[in-house]
Amino acid sequence: MKITLDFEECLNDSPRFRATIEEVEGDVCELESRLDKLVKLCIGMIDAGRAYNTANKQFVNGIRELAQQSAKDDVIESSLTKFAESLQEMINYHTILFEQAQRSIKSQLQTFVREDLRRFKEAKKQFDKVSEEKEAALAKNAQAPRNKQHEVEEATNILNATRKCFRHIVLDYVMQINVLQSKRRSEILKSMLSFMYAHLTFFHQGYDLFSELQPLMKHLTGQLDQLVVDAAKEKKDMEMKHSTIQQKDFSNDDTKLEYNVDADNGIVMEGYLFKRASNAFKTWNRRWFSIQNNQLVYQKKFKDNPTVVVEDLRLCTVKHCEDIERRFCFEVVSPTKSCMMQADSEKLRQAWIKAVQNSIATAFRDIAEDAEKMDRKSSASTGSLESSGDTREKTLKGDSALQKVMAIAGNNTCCDCGQPDPRWASINLGITLCIQCSGIHRSLGVHFSKVRSLTLDTWEPELLKLMCELGNGVINQIYEARWEELGAKKPQPGDPRHEMEAYIKAKYVERRFVQRRSEDEIRQKVLALSNQDKPLSGCSEVQPSKGPVSSKTHPASGSSVKSTDSETQNLADGGRETMSSTNTHDTEGSEPQAECSGKDVLVFFEPKQLTPGLQLYWASLSRSLPDMAEALAHGAEVNWINADDGNRTPLIMAVHGGSLVTCEFLLQNSASVNLQDSLGRGPLHHATILGHTGQVCLFLKRGANQNAADIENKTPLTIAVEAANADIVTLLRLAKMNEEMRESEGPYSQTGDETYQDIFQDFSQMASNDPDKLNRFT
Repeated sequence: MKITLDFEECLNDSPRFRATIEEVEGDVCELESRLDKLVKLCIGMIDAGRAYNTANKQFVNGIRELAQQSAKDDVIESSLTKFAESLQEMINYHTILFEQAQRSIKSQLQTFVREDLRRFKEAKKQFDKVSEEKEAALAKNAQAPRNKQHEVEEATNILNATRKCFRHIVLDYVMQINVLQSKRRSEILKSMLSFMYAHLTFFHQGYDLFSELQPLMKHLTGQLDQLVVDAAKEKKDMEMKHSTIQQKDFSNDDTKLEYNVDADNGIVMEGYLFKRASNAFKTWNRRWFSIQNNQLVYQKKFKDNPTVVVEDLRLCTVKHCEDIERRFCFEVVSPTKSCMMQADSEKLRQAWIKAVQNSIATAFRDIAEDAEKMDRKSSASTGSLESSGDTREKTLKGDSALQKVMAIAGNNTCCDCGQPDPRWASINLGITLCIQCSGIHRSLGVHFSKVRSLTLDTWEPELLKLMCELGNGVINQIYEARWEELGAKKPQPGDPRHEMEAYIKAKYVERRFVQRRSEDEIRQKVLALSNQDKPLSGCSEVQPSKGPVSSKTHPASGSSVKSTDSETQNLADGGRETMSSTNTHDTEGSEPQAECSGKDVLVFFEPKQLTPGLQLYWASLSRSLPDMAEALAHGAEVNWINADDGNRTPLIMAVHGGSLVTCEFLLQNSASVNLQDSLGRGPLHHATILGHTGQVCLFLKRGANQNAADIENKTPLTIAVEAANADIVTLLRLAKMNEEMRESEGPYSQTGDETYQDIFQDFSQMASNDPDKLNRFT
């Protein structure tokens, strides 16, 4: 409400003027109250808005964190990031809006109240004071007596002075009222208009922002239906997988452990073991053990600092413990203490024992390499749990191995991606690889691929021959037989790692591109291998017998094979092979072979079931590595047992085939060196009976049990002594002496006697490179 006061009216100080003044003062008082309330509400709104922005920022940060957590899903990550950015912009706009509200409402109105209304109040106080003084002067002037002239004059002078002051004050007061009435309009409207413009700007900016966001929102809306369908499909697939897995038999399920000396985190092996406490109660606690940094350590929880069991593996030894009540126990003994541990199964116990042994050997090898001023960097091999390697063995290294392997057709490019000049190899597959594919092969595990460097690692002669027998061309004919038919894309150099990894897994793990064969094709392959000219027991030919002759027919091929009556009994007793006093070697020049006597003959048995294992069985005898690799690619079990032929294994047949390289190939593919036939004879027995010195040397290096006895209670040493084979007797006795020496010397003797190592080097070299030197029976 605007009330304008007349200056002339104020001088008369009429009742109308006084009523108007009272009305104005009441209006100003109410205005001040309303403005104070509005300012307080504005302050509350601003505080609430800032709290809202703070909470909104936390919400937006939560969206960003969800986007980061969904980094593997591009759709979710990009969409949430964009939404978070837009919402953050809106928060910024809100902040600007509240700042404008503070400037326009709070600051301007508070200034108006504090300055203009304060001046009005001060003017009112002066007006009220001078009004009272005027009233007092009028009353005094009226009361002055006539007979007292001096009092009349004094009262008149006071009244005149008071009226003069009143006129000045009342004029100022009226002007202040009129100014305030005029200014209140502009100040209130100005602040509110500024506040409304701030809102207009805020909503315009929000509209523009979401207009830019609208295409993305429409696109996502269109994708939602497909996402719902995909989610339902994935749920159905997961339910099917869940149902399939539930139907599996987990009665023999066991934890898989791998020994990986090239692990990125430095942990070569880890897993759960029970540990017996060293306190008086001897309690058993389950702990997470690992072998890392040449130490054996364990943890109770992941965040706990590892507790060191053995500070230096070179100063310890590991052994089985069969004298306590618990099963699957083994003990790690160091000079200062011992630690008793228990695995969950016999398989896991053997894996841990071999891992500790390999770590001990690796620690000694690393120290030796440091002493040679790091002239050779250790291979990135994943390290088989079945062999720790002989660091003092005379081996081929660097360019020698590279030149021989590269001379094979197809080996000058990577077997999987075609990268030129590969410098790595998979020794159990017999292929060359580039550095990127070799890393992927390592990730498959040693049961699929064992990687070595062609330039940095040392190469045993038999391994080098294995590489030369196979090669990229042979293996790709097997493992890539159907890749074009299936329309698969073979990776090229420079392709993304995940594409190469998917192809390599499909090729070697799933064996997706291997040509599927019918039973008739398997039969033809087995017949072809069994019909090949091959000696039994390593013989180059079958000598005629002078005794009565009986005839046996080859059930597979229909051919006739002669045998003597004594031989028939010999076969029933398991005595298929007898040695003469001279040796010959096979056509590949890798192993000496015994000449056959009249009792030597090859008898074939009708197989009950044609399997890839049977192909591997006959291919091992035929010394055909490509056929062996093909059988393994078709799923042949490397330790397949032929129940129709005295429970013999492919490794035993490889011994009879007389090829050191064939045996090495099976061992590299995890063949067991201690599986026995129905007569209790393992590969070491058969190699000793046949006089195959190189194979005996190989099996001893791979941990063959030389103390095992057959059903006639004969050990390999007994057989060698009876046959007067000086070389094998020497090897077996040296191996026995070396084992006893290590047991007597305790944990400090890990690498064996030097004489033992030197002799085994010589025998290994001769068996691979100069087998005629082993032709020396006495």
